[in-house]
Amino acid sequence: MTEGRIAFVTGAGSGIGRATALLLQKNGYAVVLTGRRMDALEETAAMAEEGGGKMFAVSMDVADPASVAAAFTQTKDTFGRLDLLFNNAGTSAPGVPMEELTPEQWQDVVNVNLNGSFYCAQEAIRIMKVQQPKGGRIINNGSISAHAPRPFSAPYTSTKHAITGLTKSISLDGREHDIACGQIDIGNALTERTVRMTKGVPQADGSTRIEPVMTADQVASAVLYMDSLPLETNVQFMTIMATKMPFVGRG
Repeated sequence: MTEGRIAFVTGAGSGIGRATALLLQKNGYAVVLTGRRMDALEETAAMAEEGGGKMFAVSMDVADPASVAAAFTQTKDTFGRLDLLFNNAGTSAPGVPMEELTPEQWQDVVNVNLNGSFYCAQEAIRIMKVQQPKGGRIINNGSISAHAPRPFSAPYTSTKHAITGLTKSISLDGREHDIACGQIDIGNALTERTVRMTKGVPQADGSTRIEPVMTADQVASAVLYMDSLPLETNVQFMTIMATKMPFVGRG
C-alpha cells in the first residue's frame, strides 16, 4: 500500500531521480523533490500526473549538512513524517588517470556521493525513529561501480564502494527502529549523463565500444518495488542492468 506515503528523493531534477519521483507520485506518494537547481525541480513537478500525490520542491545541496538539515525540517513540518529516502544524487570526476585528478575534484565527488548520502540518512533516521508509527526505508543508489570500476573512475568507484558499507551500517543500526535500508546498483541506465554509452565508452582492455542501455523508468520501477515491501522485509542489494552490457563475466 503506497497511497499517502511520503518520499524524499535527492537528485530529482533529472535522470533516475526524476523518473523515480514521477513514478512514486503516480502511485500516490507525496514526493519531496530535492536538488541544487530549483528550475529543474519545478520541471519535474510540472510533469506530475493528475490524481497522484503531491510534489514539493526544495532546493538543497547534499554536500552541505546545514542545507540537508533544513530540507528535512521542511519535510517534517509539511508532512509530519517520512516513509522513504531515495539517496540518489551523485556526481563524477573527469575520466582521466587518477594521478591527474586534483584534490578538489576528488573531494567534490566524496562530498556529494558519500558525505551527502550520510547527511541525508542521518536526518531521515532522526525523523523515522521517533514518528508514529515509527520506521521507514532508505534506498541508496550504489551503481555497478560498487562492484567493479570503469577505467579512470577512482573517485566515483571509491565512493560507491563506500556506499555499500554505509548501506550495511544503516541496515544494522536501523533494525531496532524498524528502519530498513537497501542498495540498488544500476548499470547503464540512459540519462543525460550516460548518453555517451550509445556512442562508445572506454573498456578495460583499452578499446572503446558502444554499450547497451536501459531506460531510467525501469530503474524507477525497481525502486518502487523495493519500497512496496513491508518493513519486516528488505531487498538488501539489487543489481539492475542492461542485459547485454559488458559486466558479467569478462566483457
